[in-house]
Amino acid sequence: MKLVRSTAIFCLCVVSLLIHTSSAIAAYQSAPNLPNILLILSDDHSAPYLGCYGNPDLKTPILDKMAAEGALFQRAYTTAPQCAPSRAGILSGRSTVDIRMTRFSAPLPRDITIFPEVLRKNGYYTGICGGRSYHLDGAKGRPAITTETFDKYNLRTFTHRVDYVKQGMEKDVLSLFQEFLSQVPAGKPFFTWVNFFDPHRAFTATDYEPDPDKITLPTGFPDTELVRKDLAGHYGEIQRLDESVGLLLDELKKRGELNNTVIVFMGDNGAALFRGKGTLFETGLNVPLLVRFPGKVKAGSVYKELISGEDIAPTLLDFAGLNPLPEMTGKTFKPLIEGKKHDGHRYVFAERGPHGSELPTSTVHFDLSRCVIGDRYKLIYRAMWQLPYAPNDFYSQPFWAELQQMSLDGKLKEPWNSLYFSPQRPMFDLYDLEKDPHELENLAGKVEFAKIEEELKEALQKWMILNQDHIPLPVPPSYKRIK
Repeated sequence: MKLVRSTAIFCLCVVSLLIHTSSAIAAYQSAPNLPNILLILSDDHSAPYLGCYGNPDLKTPILDKMAAEGALFQRAYTTAPQCAPSRAGILSGRSTVDIRMTRFSAPLPRDITIFPEVLRKNGYYTGICGGRSYHLDGAKGRPAITTETFDKYNLRTFTHRVDYVKQGMEKDVLSLFQEFLSQVPAGKPFFTWVNFFDPHRAFTATDYEPDPDKITLPTGFPDTELVRKDLAGHYGEIQRLDESVGLLLDELKKRGELNNTVIVFMGDNGAALFRGKGTLFETGLNVPLLVRFPGKVKAGSVYKELISGEDIAPTLLDFAGLNPLPEMTGKTFKPLIEGKKHDGHRYVFAERGPHGSELPTSTVHFDLSRCVIGDRYKLIYRAMWQLPYAPNDFYSQPFWAELQQMSLDGKLKEPWNSLYFSPQRPMFDLYDLEKDPHELENLAGKVEFAKIEEELKEALQKWMILNQDHIPLPVPPSYKRIK
């Protein structure tokens, strides 16, 4: 009798387990498939420099089509005008000051979680691939002690953060992307971060360059033959980049994954052009941002809301049905592109710190600056205002040497002479981006803008305190509020 009873109980348990298991399987199968996610970063690329952003001389049909099929953001800002800090902000969803990534060549600290790690823990196969460098495992620095320290103390962490990591030359990006896709386990969604070196200097895409004499020079560019030639080189890199992105999209289409993939294209920071990379001007921080995901992102939508590089991580986690980490300061903009209520930014912030490995003799290698950008106005604060300005990545170019000599000879006209060769930078810049989008008129110190300057300084002060910023605060103890 006991045997019969035990057998009956066992059978009931088995039946119950089978029912539960089948229900679980059915629930899993009925759940919507998670989307794949592809994040594409161009290197040193400012927002105006795509056809879809209104540039008349750039032929970028692939990215223009991506914008037409998805969303284009006009006011997307990176957290720094340098590759490593800005990419750290994008991947972590946090302020670059808060995560201690203000130094250009530093590896991302081990204790900082990036969103691909969250995706990986939640069923995604994850990877990093692309040209030259993804910038976050510490550059091979000079002197040798720098590299030795990174290696001795195991500061390079990215091989442990994702499933696949491979770098190569620009021509290798497609093959690495194909290799990554071939390794994705069946039935798993994937995330991959593809890095292009274009349009970073040096400019080598000569076959893609437009005629220098026929391009329209942006505001703030002196019109010389060498300046035109250099800008044509930059345009060539962007046009080659466009073709390269098209190859990635074709590969997704061949594999039947194009329309099941959230695709984000973004510049990591601004271009190495006049008042660009290494500065907190618009050309240094305002980058292209395109998002394509049919059915979720309305085709041809254009947004003017403030977007920070910190917002990419929570947004992509949101697309994967995941919540942002508690420490993330970025905000998801998925509701915005779905036409829902969006809790956006009143301000976005950015920082500039050391760049390269040389000593701080000019802004080429060192600067300590912060900025705050609001709906209309922007404030730049330079803690090291005494340092002479020198541009990142093109201070040795022939066109810059020519302009320097013209300035010395008194032959360089205004406003270019003041913009690039003033003997001393101001501590504060204040710009009305609505009336003065090229930031040519500094309003700081003017009585009629005192209230706005006060408001932005206080916002920046609060942000710096909350992020435990190490540089002097912009509001002095003697400060009195304007009534």
